[in-house]
Amino acid sequence: MARVSVLAAGGIVLRRQQPPLIAVVRLRKRDEWVLPKGKLDEGETPRAAARREVLEETGHNVTVHEFLGTLAYDSGGRSKIVHYWRMEAGTQQARDLMNDVRAVAWLPLDAALARLSRAHEQAFLANVGPQALAAFARRPKAKSPASRKRGGQPVAMPEPSLAGPMFAEPIIAAAQPEPMPEPVALAESPLIADDAVMVEMSISAAEPEAAGSTETEARPTPSVGSEDARDGVSIAVDRQRRSLAQKVRDWLGRAA
Repeated sequence: MARVSVLAAGGIVLRRQQPPLIAVVRLRKRDEWVLPKGKLDEGETPRAAARREVLEETGHNVTVHEFLGTLAYDSGGRSKIVHYWRMEAGTQQARDLMNDVRAVAWLPLDAALARLSRAHEQAFLANVGPQALAAFARRPKAKSPASRKRGGQPVAMPEPSLAGPMFAEPIIAAAQPEPMPEPVALAESPLIADDAVMVEMSISAAEPEAAGSTETEARPTPSVGSEDARDGVSIAVDRQRRSLAQKVRDWLGRAA
């Protein structure tokens, strides 16, 4: 069964001087010169662990900048994986060194490479050291008004993945409401148009003749039967009107 890898983090720590100086620390137990680093505590992120370990081993508070890379090697029969960031230290030491560290030295890049005891750390620093120095030499640009308004907070660099690739969450577009159907003109609705014609015809049959007619022909006196027929037509017209009004209200309700 494969043994679990050891996860650690540290820094390529520079101090602003001419030329810039890089920190290497001397371990008390093995009397080796190494880059400052240490294992992650439970629940700790690599970036936070890197800052804490550098403070403990160099005694300097640091500003953490961009992520530089990962170094993996065998240590005591187990794989050790170390993530490194570029860091800038102040000129004054803030605290005493931890017990495991005997001394700290601030050296130019070439001298730091020669001082390191482990070949894999020498190879790593030879690769990322020039990159760290180039970034260190660039002075930060003046803050724009927008950044000052936002408080000038730096953009956080992504942490190195410890458990496989990370995937961004999908963007879920909010569902757009379906457009309401535009109301159809009454004349275009077969149901309404047919009923309208039917009612119009019924009304025309029941309406009295227009006022002011010059016809003088005597009209026969309507019989009781004709009065009943006329009342029946009026009742039918009223029912058709109510039915049409109800259908119009129903149609308008569906259109809304």
